Amino acid sequence: MIELWTEAVRSIEPKVKPSHRDLWLRPIECLRLSEGKIVLRAPNRYHKEWFEDHFLPSILEDLQARSGRTYEVQFEIAEETAVRTPPPVAFPQPSIETRPVASKPSRDLDLRYTFDKFVVGPTNQFAHAAARMVAEAPASKWNPLFIYGGVGLGKTHLLHAVGQEIARQHPDWHIAFVTCERFVTDFIGSMMNQKRQGGVSLMEEFRTRYRETPDVLLVDDIQFLSNKDSSQDEFFHTFNALHHAHKQIVLTCDKLPGELPGLEDRLRSRFTWGLIAEVCHPDLETRVAILKRKAEIDQVELSDEVALYLGAHVKSNVRELEGALLRLAARASIEARPITKELAQETLQKFLASAPTGLTVEAIQREAAAYFDVKLHDLKGPKRHRAVAHPRMVAMYLARRLTSMSYPEIGSRFGGKDHSTVISAVRKIERLYAQDPSLRSVINTLESHLREP
Repeated sequence: MIELWTEAVRSIEPKVKPSHRDLWLRPIECLRLSEGKIVLRAPNRYHKEWFEDHFLPSILEDLQARSGRTYEVQFEIAEETAVRTPPPVAFPQPSIETRPVASKPSRDLDLRYTFDKFVVGPTNQFAHAAARMVAEAPASKWNPLFIYGGVGLGKTHLLHAVGQEIARQHPDWHIAFVTCERFVTDFIGSMMNQKRQGGVSLMEEFRTRYRETPDVLLVDDIQFLSNKDSSQDEFFHTFNALHHAHKQIVLTCDKLPGELPGLEDRLRSRFTWGLIAEVCHPDLETRVAILKRKAEIDQVELSDEVALYLGAHVKSNVRELEGALLRLAARASIEARPITKELAQETLQKFLASAPTGLTVEAIQREAAAYFDVKLHDLKGPKRHRAVAHPRMVAMYLARRLTSMSYPEIGSRFGGKDHSTVISAVRKIERLYAQDPSLRSVINTLESHLREP
């Protein structure tokens, strides 16, 4: 009878993303199926809840169609019912005995950033779930976890949350959190100053701190390694040492590994060894939920009407959204006025006028790719034929016109192109805009779509 369950699972697999199949579908084990009853085993409670919400209804529907009957489902939770056994040889868990020194979790972890304070929506749901799974079973399978997305969308929040959850479950583990910029600065300082302190050179101390001591290494903004050859070489060996020792690595980045300019292929390959999860711009409902959660934490009275107004007009990222609420709450407090939609309009008028939609280069790229019917990765890639080159130039022009980003920053968002390429594209579109009514109409249409609340 278990074969019936297997067939039902296979029936939905083609509709599921490969990463979701491996992470959420296949780990569920069918123990028994008989007499209208199914007993399943899930690795943990969080895994069970995800499976119930996303896959179980479709599987039960298929089962009913195959057998002509309904089924009651019961779950066993492996981590609650099974006797704990040592982890598989391929993925041993870090232990006190394998660490050179006993340490405490990193002081750099921000206590504000926990899983329970992270607002989950359709655009960040998978990244949140992946982070939770890694936190509950570090170094067991998804290593490294690579979280990518635009600025201010919650990548750093998830990174800290992973660290804090692992620290809560394993208080004797060493959780090392570091920005990539700090890693590079530490490395350069150690490399330039080789003096010995107490018999240990600074470089030896650096390598002990990053390669040997951590049970978990969390690195924020790994894109800072781009075009830094010596630092990339050092991080390559750091990555290898930790991965070989089965220590969990979590990285955040503003783009996919394949889109990082000036990154060695050997690092690019290693960044894809585990699981890649994207954090996208939140939709309106999620933005409103974020505002309500922030207002609750800060004890600010925020009506649904005002939250909806802010969420509809501040769309760039979570940081801008929370910043708008902060400005509004501050003015209301100073002037002893309630927070109303009218006060929100007054307070944010200048802010909204200067950045009417909180546009990002990524949003402009998506809009241009959709309008011209080209693939997003081609728009940001090296292809030069007109079907791609023209939309790319239009997107660069709009990015320069509608955002505050510099030419080099825009170039970095288009696959690491030189700033001179962006300048040339912007100037060409400016000339054509003045001469060609059809292009002018296209750009006005795109701009109108981008500015819509």
